[in-house]
Amino acid sequence: MSGRSVLSGRSVTVQVPATTANLGPGFDTLGLALAHYDHLDVAVRDDPGVTVEVHGVGEGEVPTDESNLVVRAIIHTFAAYGQPLPGLALVAHNVIPHGRGMGSSGAAIVSGIMAAKGLLEGIVDIDAAALLALATEMEGHPDNVAPALFGGLTIAWMTPEGPRHKKLMVHRGVKPLVFVPEHAMSTALARSLQPESVPHEDAVFNVSRSALLIAALIQSPELLLAATEDKLHQSYRAAAMPETNRLITLLREHGFAAVVSGAGPSILVLASDPGQRLVAAELVAAASETPWQALMLAVDFMGATVTRTDA
Repeated sequence: MSGRSVLSGRSVTVQVPATTANLGPGFDTLGLALAHYDHLDVAVRDDPGVTVEVHGVGEGEVPTDESNLVVRAIIHTFAAYGQPLPGLALVAHNVIPHGRGMGSSGAAIVSGIMAAKGLLEGIVDIDAAALLALATEMEGHPDNVAPALFGGLTIAWMTPEGPRHKKLMVHRGVKPLVFVPEHAMSTALARSLQPESVPHEDAVFNVSRSALLIAALIQSPELLLAATEDKLHQSYRAAAMPETNRLITLLREHGFAAVVSGAGPSILVLASDPGQRLVAAELVAAASETPWQALMLAVDFMGATVTRTDA
């Protein structure tokens, strides 16, 4: 029996959260899921090939053929399990900004993998470890895809057997605020600015702050300012995003736990109460030289979800 006839009539809806990685000192390790979601509808169609509609962010810009990152993730997952790809119709509703350090590529990859998981329900069982492995193979590192998949605060690490993660619940007092500029930043460019090695004392500094950051996020939000100090990556990238660096310095001077969100240029503030976010937003509005959108978001605790819609 062909894969197409087995899946004929199936359709799914996927929801995937935005993410912010690094969180200051936790370079390539820590990630946080944010309640700001891309949605994807996928239906099996009788005709071969793939059609893609994009609404919202990326409309008219991202590919609408099989080079689309979501489609590539679906193809990657079907191929990993030896399943023939049926004809597919995709409709993407995007709100996560592209190239801003909020995990848009990770969200696209996770959307495709979760869509494949839903379409293959009852035929192939794709567990959490396999989801993370598939996503990491495509993204290259697990710090964004882990929180996108599983929600909450995630610690991700690599082993010889593949990527692993631990999900933690964030203290209810932690209130994320993301400042999003109009300009984008290439993750590849940001990574190219990293040195091959760092001083021993800087490495020790970041180990201490990363450990402290876990405690601050799950138990002691009053420690967030000290816990988000970093010497491994942000200073090296500062010249490529001068206004981001200037505003982070200003926010931190005023007591806000501000860091680069992912590869930037967005800024993440980990506030310890909602009122603090309003003050931070006013500070940036008064001091910024270009427009920045202030997104006052909750922490997402669910991660990616997929729902069969053909039943």
